[in-house]
Amino acid sequence: MSDTTRGLGSGRYTETIAEPDGVTTTVHQIRTSDRAQVSGVLRRPSGARTVVTLMHPRQDVTYHALVPYLLASDIAVWTQGSRSPNNDLNLLHEHAILDFAAGQALLRELDFDAVVTIGHSGGGTLSAFYIEQASLPSAQRLDHAPSGRPVALADADMPVPDGFVALAPHPGQGALLQRVIDPSVVDETDPCSRDRALDAFEPANGFVDAPESAHYEPEFVAAYRNAQRARVRRIDEVAAELVAQRRGADERFRTSKDATHRRAALAPALITVHRTDADLRNVDLTLDPNKRPYGSLFGRRPDLTNYGLVGFGRLATAEAWMSTWSATTTNADFVRCAAGISVPTLLLEFTGDQASFPSDITRFAAAIQAQDLTVDAVDGTHFGDRLREGEPTGNELASMRIVRWICDRFPI
Repeated sequence: MSDTTRGLGSGRYTETIAEPDGVTTTVHQIRTSDRAQVSGVLRRPSGARTVVTLMHPRQDVTYHALVPYLLASDIAVWTQGSRSPNNDLNLLHEHAILDFAAGQALLRELDFDAVVTIGHSGGGTLSAFYIEQASLPSAQRLDHAPSGRPVALADADMPVPDGFVALAPHPGQGALLQRVIDPSVVDETDPCSRDRALDAFEPANGFVDAPESAHYEPEFVAAYRNAQRARVRRIDEVAAELVAQRRGADERFRTSKDATHRRAALAPALITVHRTDADLRNVDLTLDPNKRPYGSLFGRRPDLTNYGLVGFGRLATAEAWMSTWSATTTNADFVRCAAGISVPTLLLEFTGDQASFPSDITRFAAAIQAQDLTVDAVDGTHFGDRLREGEPTGNELASMRIVRWICDRFPI
């Protein structure tokens, strides 16, 4: 049985499907305050009073592994996409939290007693950024992205969630990229260029063949981290110049009305970033130790995947670099945003995480200002896989801990 309704004036489209297990699934397409279109799926067990929201700035979370566990506990689940799901070419986090706001506003209209947001991985920083901005008086919210582009956060309806679960949060896309970017790249136009003295996969620096753990001396680690920061700042300079060129062309067009200037303003200013799978901790398991397996989020051989197509921030507009991928200029930094989090919070670590490490969890816990703060850990890898055959998955263990935390605070 299905019931389809259209609300063209409100910019909303809704389709409801009654499922045989008693969970009603509703597909929503909604307009953000700046008129972008986003979509989400609401799954609601009969009588559910609390809804959990899941959103990631870059990924489709419609079928996130936690969904069936939450539904089985009579908790409704809202999974939402951004305005450009699975496409981070022009991802501005300031736009992503406007997308987030549209979903939160919709849920406040649907007769729930409590709304709890779960931010997994990069969704953790997205949620933290949203909560920080939503908790401010509208006049104090950001009015522009790092590139200078205006963003109308002050005009947006931004309901504050009743609770926040940060599951395996990493420090933010920019901070994450800074620690996985390969500092040995000496020519940004040559993906194979390298300075051997800064190459993590050079045996002379402590690397051994996979899967045996490498061992890097403290002096190399310090030099490597400094060089990573330096490379990010070099790309920052390129991004700032590209943004300035486009802004200058736009200003010239306003005066001249010459289409040539307008074309220059519209032409995409793209930045290619080679080799972004080179965090020392993924191959040296003695650094920031936990139960993680050898390898990165992208594969078991970072010495190879580092040279491949897939990786964080590989291709982005200059504006997206400044908003999302630069640790220097991004606003979406977990530690920065944590100071604005006062709602009840569960900070949940995976003990075998390859992207969020024990030192991160310690910093996050110290930065979050919520009086009701629970810090806990369950076995699992970053995406919730099991650590050993025959054991429960991380997602199973996390769901049990999350449900218990929610039940202690909110009506089910």
